[in-house]
Amino acid sequence: MTYPPAVRNMAVIIPYTSDVPCDARGQRMWWAFLASSMVTFFGGLFIILLWRTFKYLWTVCCHCKGKKKNVQRVSNPAVLGDGVTKAAVAVSEVGWMTSVKDWAGVMISAQTLTGRVLVVLVFALSIGALVIYFIDSSKPIESCQQFDKDYTLQIDMAFNVFFLLYFGLRFIAANDKLWFWLEVNSVVDFFTVPPVFVSVYLNRSWLGLRFLRALRLIQFSEILQFLNILKTSNSIKLVNLCSIFISTWLTAAGFIHLVENSGDPWENFQNSQPLSYWECVYLLMVTMSTVGYGDVCAKTTLGRLFMVFFILGGLAMFASYVPEIIELIGNRKKYGGSYSAVNGRKHIVVCGHITLESVSNFLKDFLHKDRDDVNVEIVFLHNISPNLELEALFKRHFTQVEFYQGSVLNPHDLARVKIESADACLILANKYCADPDAEDASNIMRVISIKNYHPKIRIITQMLQYHNKAHLLNIPSWNWKEGDDAICLAELKLGFIAQSCLAQGLSTMLANLFSMRSYIKIEEDTWQKYYLEGVANEMYTEYLSSAFVGLSFPTICELCYVKLKLLLIAIEYKSDQRESSTLINPGNHVKMQEGTLGFFIASDAKEVKRALFYCKACHDDITDPKRIKKCGCKRTKKSAYKRMHLACCVACGGAERQYKRHLYYVWVASQTVAGVSVVEEEQQSALSPKKKQRNGGMRTSPTCSPKIIRHDPLLVPGHDQMETMDENIKKYDSTGMFHWCPSKDIEKVMLTRSEAAMTVLSGHVVVCIFGDVKSALIGLRNLVMPLRASNFHYHELKPIVFVGSLEYLKREWETLHNFPKVSILPGTPLSRADLRAVNINLCDMCVILSANQNNIDDASLQDKECILASLNIKSMQFDDSIGLLQANSQGFTPPGMDRSSPENSPVHGLVRKASITTGANIPIITELVNDSNVQFLDQDDDDDPDTELYLTQPFACGTAFAVSVLDSLMSATYFNDNILTLIRTLVTGGATPELEGLLAEENALRGGYSTPQTLANRDRCRVAQLALYDGPFADLGDGGCYGDLFCKALKTYNMLCFGIYRLRDAHLGAPSQCTKRYVITNPPYDFELVPTDLIFCLMQFDHNAGQTRTNLSSHSTYCPSKKSPSALSIPSSARPGRSRSRDPRDKQKRTVNDFNDSADKNWYTDEPENSFPRNTQTKHTNTHTANQTNQYKSTSNIIQPIREVEEEP
Repeated sequence: MTYPPAVRNMAVIIPYTSDVPCDARGQRMWWAFLASSMVTFFGGLFIILLWRTFKYLWTVCCHCKGKKKNVQRVSNPAVLGDGVTKAAVAVSEVGWMTSVKDWAGVMISAQTLTGRVLVVLVFALSIGALVIYFIDSSKPIESCQQFDKDYTLQIDMAFNVFFLLYFGLRFIAANDKLWFWLEVNSVVDFFTVPPVFVSVYLNRSWLGLRFLRALRLIQFSEILQFLNILKTSNSIKLVNLCSIFISTWLTAAGFIHLVENSGDPWENFQNSQPLSYWECVYLLMVTMSTVGYGDVCAKTTLGRLFMVFFILGGLAMFASYVPEIIELIGNRKKYGGSYSAVNGRKHIVVCGHITLESVSNFLKDFLHKDRDDVNVEIVFLHNISPNLELEALFKRHFTQVEFYQGSVLNPHDLARVKIESADACLILANKYCADPDAEDASNIMRVISIKNYHPKIRIITQMLQYHNKAHLLNIPSWNWKEGDDAICLAELKLGFIAQSCLAQGLSTMLANLFSMRSYIKIEEDTWQKYYLEGVANEMYTEYLSSAFVGLSFPTICELCYVKLKLLLIAIEYKSDQRESSTLINPGNHVKMQEGTLGFFIASDAKEVKRALFYCKACHDDITDPKRIKKCGCKRTKKSAYKRMHLACCVACGGAERQYKRHLYYVWVASQTVAGVSVVEEEQQSALSPKKKQRNGGMRTSPTCSPKIIRHDPLLVPGHDQMETMDENIKKYDSTGMFHWCPSKDIEKVMLTRSEAAMTVLSGHVVVCIFGDVKSALIGLRNLVMPLRASNFHYHELKPIVFVGSLEYLKREWETLHNFPKVSILPGTPLSRADLRAVNINLCDMCVILSANQNNIDDASLQDKECILASLNIKSMQFDDSIGLLQANSQGFTPPGMDRSSPENSPVHGLVRKASITTGANIPIITELVNDSNVQFLDQDDDDDPDTELYLTQPFACGTAFAVSVLDSLMSATYFNDNILTLIRTLVTGGATPELEGLLAEENALRGGYSTPQTLANRDRCRVAQLALYDGPFADLGDGGCYGDLFCKALKTYNMLCFGIYRLRDAHLGAPSQCTKRYVITNPPYDFELVPTDLIFCLMQFDHNAGQTRTNLSSHSTYCPSKKSPSALSIPSSARPGRSRSRDPRDKQKRTVNDFNDSADKNWYTDEPENSFPRNTQTKHTNTHTANQTNQYKSTSNIIQPIREVEEEP
């Protein structure tokens, strides 16, 4: 390159090229760029100050003139009109200026969408101008550039034109022009916008003060808030600190870069040094941090002077900002991200009480290997970060589990976990909290928050108290028909215990059925081997194959058990016009339709597929059920309407049709005909001829059974002798599902020790309750309701005696005063005198509950009261009360114990049982809070303290129950909401959504008149225990096969057997003194029976058992005595010559619960005002349920009281 002669002898300051017209001498013109900025700034400042000065003088002058004009207006009214006109014009002018100013203010304030777009655009362009500065910083500080060829200069020019327009808007909108002129953003514009126009004019570029654009980064947090990205104070603070720190750092680095590359002006720019911009950034960082390596340093005087002042402010900023930034970043939630949904994979959100115990129990059941391909991701949401143990649990299941820290009460956190796309939301409750009502209130608020965010989300929540379920009905979007469910732990816990009062051990069997347990194989012939084989069974649902269409339920049930090795216990049917109904063990009149859903008991989900794949053409000759796979034959495909169509073929009148329509609305009625076809001919068995011969040949209609005879005029066409019904009598609640009586004062049902002793209680249920005036209510109504279900006849109801604190029972009495046969003995369950007064040795079941369990911090002491009470009862000794009574007087022998009469012989199953002489043989079920405390209940067991609850002997025997076993219902309900319907049907006695709505209104049962519709609700199955020692199944009790018993009971009585309650040492073959029993669920067909076995079965409603004993003479051929509902009764004659004694205070009421062909039969009821009259001196004791010793026989009766006979209302 050749320079002009005038330039050869001097240093070239700027690059020179002949192509770009620039100063040939290469002289710098930085002062022109700087002057443009300074003139703009100070010129504008001067104009503003000058304007303010003139305005001030004008205001002062006008103020003086204004005073004179006011004086003239007062003296001359004509001038007043002219002044008003001028004032109006002034107001008009001010209004126009104000509107423009307001428009400009709206445009820059981000209050509208246009304003937000403008603000974001200005910030983005500022960052773009800063990026152009970074690019140009690699070039010389000042150089000749041609505008039409320099693209960066063109882009920068366009940006600055936009900044100039935005500056004008800001200037118009500013209220104080002076302060606006001195703002940081204004100063940035002064020193960056004018130099660009100078560059175009001079065809040269000066890097200058363009680095000031970095100060725009201070507004970064505001921009993110406008975009609704920053919402929390910590995030806003963090972004503010980072933006201030970075913008100051980059701006200072730009100044050092300018002065070090330019040099000092008074040194003729000779002391400059080439430093890149990023080296200056490095220099500023080591300077702020006081490290100062010295490899890069300032050499110019301006640079060093700047570093002296910057190190003071920079050090202070570094020392304060950096630690705070690190603290904010460190305090950020580790689990504060957002869930990313995976295509093709569902996810659920689990919230509420998230602890190691609750999560481990939930995951153990939810992710159990027996479930068929669980392709669901679990997202936990909790406001407290997990501890190390819980975190390790999440890591072990990291492929299917994610945890996020937050609250469901915060919509932002709900958005993070994608609640709107979740398949369901599960809310866990703290079962061990001191205040159950407060815990329920918290969960209800969670439901409200979730439903408010997304009304269509399915929610399954745990509730502790039954009465709090009513609050869920107040949520508009709560809809149980759409899958929303509330699992009330108190309702189900006490329902399980109540069912154990009717069939001991049932609580254990049901808890195991609804929990996922892995099969544990034991080679030794011990009771654990058979128990664990049953534990491996669970409840599953599957649609029935089209091969079953047209067959009756008993036929399908037999076929599934014998051929498919599946136990079908219920069906669910959905129609196009009607909602679904759950039918438990319906009778022969039920004909299966296409698309029927069945409830099965099986060991895993794959086995249940056999019911779906079964094809009569392909699988009829297959003997191995494992070979039943999906076949390739063409099956008949029907339309959706035909598959779901309901055919009701009952030839009856309008009353029958009305009855049918009502049955549909009974949610849990298991013996209805809604949704199924009723035909008169019995379907032939689908078994092979060989199977038919082995199982007793053709099916027998239950109406041919000599033991259970059904005569229901509502179901018999052409019945013309229906008796008139007294509609003024209320014996059941308004839904017809429970026995009901007018409310009684608690004083009328209280017993003293002497009154209880004289009453001679027998065949009753003793409830030992610990609690005081401060204890949380446990909801005893849920315990009483299953024991007062209307599918029991009045004389079958077991009397219930509460033993506990009167102060506590007064608080519970409001929910109990409408149930019959309930009494209270004020005292303490630890008092043996109180226990002897209620004849605890003659009770059918003793229930031990405590309301004080959650008030103790030490988990091992939470069950101390229940354990002490249980051990106290087991150590008691009793005399042979029944033996003494029988030996004392033959006339006082209770019915069924007199062997002298042939009608009362052991052939009929009513034989004398051995009396309980030791408390160890009393049937007891104890509620526990802490599972590990089960080791203290049985002193003769060898259970390890770390053994799981379901593997311990007390739980296997049905003498212990813990609420923790109900945790599995959350998973079971999610995978199939019909499961919860079924379990409520089995354990609550018939609680329906209709009833829950009534309880929400009144918190008490409402009595209802007996109508055909309400009486029809009684016709539903119940659980019972069938003894094998004698009676119709005695031939199978000694070495027979369980499968033969199953088929015989199903054919003859429509009873569905599903388990065995066996003596613990029965497998030894030798007589044993141990009376403990354990549960065997769904034994195989060839399982060998022993005479002492008790069989769990689903028993049909007995219409004849409620017939009144109007003829108690020796000539009566059929008069059923009072029986326990826990066993199948065999009709027997009552004691001859006994006339009825009736209290004149009692009301005589007519009823038509059951109908006979005799038209002159009278129907009466005895419902005493007090459950146990205090003037009673002696009552007959009863035969006891055959569930404790091997001397117990096949049936049990609540013995007739000597003084009076309580009959069916």
